[in-house]
Amino acid sequence: MSNLPDPIDRRDLRASDSDRERIALLLREAAGEGRLSLPELDERLARLYEARTYAELQPLIADLPYEELSTRARQRAFDEIAVGGTPKMAVAFMSGFQKRGSWSVGSSFTAITFMGGGELDLRDARLIEGEVTIRVYACMGGVKVIVPPDADVHVNGMAVMGGFGHNTEGRPGRGPRINITGFALMGGVDIRRKERKGTGQGPKPTS
Repeated sequence: MSNLPDPIDRRDLRASDSDRERIALLLREAAGEGRLSLPELDERLARLYEARTYAELQPLIADLPYEELSTRARQRAFDEIAVGGTPKMAVAFMSGFQKRGSWSVGSSFTAITFMGGGELDLRDARLIEGEVTIRVYACMGGVKVIVPPDADVHVNGMAVMGGFGHNTEGRPGRGPRINITGFALMGGVDIRRKERKGTGQGPKPTS
């Protein structure tokens, strides 16, 4: 008779903050693809941050195609789609989001806030297409967009009972082109140029 202990059911193990963040990013990606409605996304995120074990996390993605992958492949999908891939959307309903550091951006990215806030820091982002269109929709909330000092920024947004920053346009041909558009209702979109972290340098001089 074997004295080996019974195998541990991984579903009963405690999930970490990084596990929850991977699931959160995956859910936001699914909403961006139209697999989840925005109310469904909000409801699942609320359940996500109350979850303590892997068994509680599993139902949140059980009806998404990512669950069809093996555990190892699914983990790789989390890393590629949610972290190292090209996210297309960030949503904050009475909450917040941040995209900072080294992250990849495709040809477009959409940010939505409702009674919440968000920050998109593009200084160290990798613009895969060399140009990106950022669409921002803020309702009773705000979004801060930080661009590198040499970016060629074009802003074409509107605001009602709020503000949509237009003070960073110009400088054509000096850096990546960033188009920022959208709408703010009783909220604001703040667009700022800042030095890249650790450089200690401002905008490059014109030639």
